[in-house]
Amino acid sequence: MPNNDGVMIGLEIHTQLTALKSKLFCSCSSDYRGSAPNTFTCPTCLGLPGAMPVINKKAIEFATRLALALKCDINERFFFFRKNYYYPDLPRGFQITMYNKAGGKAFADGGIVPIRIKDKVKEIKLNRIHLEEDPGRLVHEGSISKSPYTRVDYNRSGTTLIEIVSEPDMSSPEEAREFLKQLLAIIQYTGICDTNLEGAFRVDANISVKGYERSEVKNINSIKEVESALAYEEKRQKLAIKEGRELIQETRHWDGQKTIGLRNKEFEADYKYFPEQDLVPIEIDKSYIEKVEKELPEMPKERKERYQKKYQLSEFDSEVLVLDKTIADFFEEGIKSEKTFGPQEYKLYCNWLMNDISGWLNDNNKRINETNLKPKQVVELIRSIKEGKITGKIAKTFVGEMMKGTAISEIIKKSGKEAISDITVLEDICKQVIEENPKIVEDCRKKPKAKQGLVGKVMAKTKGQADPKITREILDKLLKELGIN
Repeated sequence: MPNNDGVMIGLEIHTQLTALKSKLFCSCSSDYRGSAPNTFTCPTCLGLPGAMPVINKKAIEFATRLALALKCDINERFFFFRKNYYYPDLPRGFQITMYNKAGGKAFADGGIVPIRIKDKVKEIKLNRIHLEEDPGRLVHEGSISKSPYTRVDYNRSGTTLIEIVSEPDMSSPEEAREFLKQLLAIIQYTGICDTNLEGAFRVDANISVKGYERSEVKNINSIKEVESALAYEEKRQKLAIKEGRELIQETRHWDGQKTIGLRNKEFEADYKYFPEQDLVPIEIDKSYIEKVEKELPEMPKERKERYQKKYQLSEFDSEVLVLDKTIADFFEEGIKSEKTFGPQEYKLYCNWLMNDISGWLNDNNKRINETNLKPKQVVELIRSIKEGKITGKIAKTFVGEMMKGTAISEIIKKSGKEAISDITVLEDICKQVIEENPKIVEDCRKKPKAKQGLVGKVMAKTKGQADPKITREILDKLLKELGIN
């Protein structure tokens, strides 16, 4: 009887090199998104007889960038193979890819992606990364399980993919989520791929209960969906084991709610790999690798460490901030524009980006560079709070208007929500609150924290416009007069 003591998860990530202008083996444009079907094609990417592939030199550079960023061991000599299988989106009847057996080598072996789970760092090992061409795209009417027909668009056929294969080092869907977040950040920083583009990042998720056969869930398009599919599949497999049902090695499809069996999983021998005779072996030397390494931009880990040192942000804040390069770039642009800011303001700026602004972006399915928000607006917002023009609570209501590019001073004027900092006005309100809430006042004698209840009452009366610092000072003074310290 196999030992059922947990799950093993390994991921295969297919990353399209969207920064390349042309496809992997021909000069067709790889910028096909939004174009009419089957308009970005040629005899080579359609696999017509006699068409000869020629390697895209820039693809080698991009693969080198990623291998260096992931700490892989780059193989200096390799050649392509034909992976034979028959599917409508594969016009040749085979895919040109790399194979790390039968004398072949992947582009690079090994590599590490560190993740943080419950304040502990775990290193997820990579098996390899390799280059290959993307198949075409199958277009279904509705869901894959109910579509009455399938259409094929070959615009994507032949675009450049890097496949990143992890070891089965992940033991939960949560670890898979964190691994993907860190990996996509690294890919984003290398500048080889915009992973937010449709179809630019696809995951095949392999999962098994230890000692049992594995399932592969194909072509999942987001981190959230990968986590959900793995969670469902873990429950499905454990229930099958509990009920004594057989688990088979198979390929499954995630429809957003459940996985659906598609076919028995192919084995390596089924693909009949053999060397691609129309492409010569490729050699890259150490000097080339060193040149690419020198030009490699700052990676998330180095940026995180710089933020801790230069801006005195915590390790957690720095790590979260650098995960999205566009957010981190926005942060630095704002910081550089305001010379009077120090550690306290850096922390406030970081908090606004990670919390209220990121929350709005998530709710509206937007990226920060897809809005009209500018760093100077966030700087102006923080300055307005510090100067007592508005309270933090009021500022939170401005986020939607800020995204339109409206200046903070104009938003304050239009809203009529300027902070109340007049001591005479606030003292009258505080006296009313003390008179109206004798129970809270009595609680303050025993529990100093009960004072916050009075502050809350003042904020409610003023619709969040009372300056909280001045309010606390006035309440402390009035309570002291009543013999409450």
